[in-house]
Parts: sequence; C-alpha cells; structure tokens
Amino acid sequence: MRTVSIYAYALLQTAGVGAASEESLEVGGGILTLVSRGSIPTQVVLLILIIFSIVSWAIIALKLRQFYSVDAQTSSFLEVFRRSSKFSEVQSVCKSLSQSPLAGVFQAGYVELNAQLRQSDDSVNAGSAAPSESSGRPVLRSFDALDRALLRAATAEATKLERRVPFLATTASITPFIGLLGTVWGIILAFQGIGETGSTSLAVVAPGIAEALVATAAGLFAAIPAVYFYNHLNQKLKEMASAMDDFSLEFLNIAERNFS
Repeated sequence: MRTVSIYAYALLQTAGVGAASEESLEVGGGILTLVSRGSIPTQVVLLILIIFSIVSWAIIALKLRQFYSVDAQTSSFLEVFRRSSKFSEVQSVCKSLSQSPLAGVFQAGYVELNAQLRQSDDSVNAGSAAPSESSGRPVLRSFDALDRALLRAATAEATKLERRVPFLATTASITPFIGLLGTVWGIILAFQGIGETGSTSLAVVAPGIAEALVATAAGLFAAIPAVYFYNHLNQKLKEMASAMDDFSLEFLNIAERNFS
C-alpha cells in the first residue's frame, strides 16, 4: 500500500507539471503568436497601423532624399548666381539645378524682368543688362510687379516642398487613437472571456490583455517617428522659406541697382 501511494503521488505530480507546461505554452508566445490568435477587429486595427507606418517611412525617406538634393543644388545655385555678371548665365544653369527652389524663384523673376524690359522704350536683354555693359540704363516699369512675381514663385516652390509632409502629421495624431481603439476592443473581449469561462486565472486573462496592449504599442510605434520627422521636415521647410525670402530681396536689390 505504501508503494502504491508513492506511485499515485508521483503520477499526480507529473500530471500537474504537464498541465502547468501546457498552460505556460497557452499563455506564452511572441507578439506574432498573439496577433495570429487575436480577434479579427484587432487584426484589422493592426493592419491599418502597419499601413500608416509603412507609408510614413516611405514619405520620410523620400523627403529626406529630396531635401538632401535641395540643399546641395541650392548651394551650387547661389555660388553661380553670385559669381555671374549676367542673368543669362544664371538662367542657363537653372535646368540642371531644378531641385533648388531658388532656381524656380529666379526664373520667375527673370521672366518678369524680361517682360517689363521688352515693354520699355529703351528695352535691353535682361540677361546682359550689367551696368558695365549697357550704354543706356534700362528702366523697369514696376518693381512691385517684380516683387509679386518672386512672391508667387516662392509660394509655389514652398508648396512643392511641403507635398506629402502633412501625412506625417495625420499619422502622428491619429495612430495613437487607432491603437487605443484596438486596446479597448481587446480588453472588452478579455472580459467577455472571463464571463464565459467564469475564471479569473492568469491563463484566461493574460492573452486578451496582451493582445490589447499590442495594438497600443503598434499605434505608438507608428506615431513617434512621424512626430519627430514631421518637426524635422517642418524646420527644413522654414529654413528654405527663409532662404527664398532672402534670395528674393537680393534679386530685387540687383534689379533696383541696374534698372532704376
């Protein structure tokens, strides 16, 4: 009898360990396991967050590459502009430096300058209108019109640079709420599971809560880089807007010295 009792106790211990291991396997697992076993609404929420994150990173990579080209070509354009004695020399390099917004602003000012000089009685080519080369000083009809042309061009260039950046702000503001929606839905399902099973053990509660928290983490994962790079790109946009304003004033100063 004593031997039978020992064997029975050993079998009970073995069964208990096996049940604990099975429960551990049920509760455990990685994030992908939680997602694969999750409810359809939670998976839809996670899919939406993944799409937002992928699009945001694509925009971030695209805009960083664009601003790298903008900075390099703007430096080259300013070097050519300040070294040249004729506007026609600057105009000839604008196509090769089309990524620079200053090139677009210059072309708008150059077109307006030529249009006014053609209408003048003493018209000359604006590209060769340097004080040392012109025997008679051509006069512009309206510096205000030239200023407006430069302002319109600067606005158009700024709009071009800002393209797709607002999506980062949308991602930063909306994805935490989408993640929260998934979390709330997961917690509701977890409580429903408790009500159906009548058990509050960790094995019943933990999977649902873990699944719910994955949605919150995914929302933050999408929002945090979007916030950072939105602010970074906005700062770059402000710097380029300031550079265009400075260039417009420099262009107007040259026009006033040579054509007034």
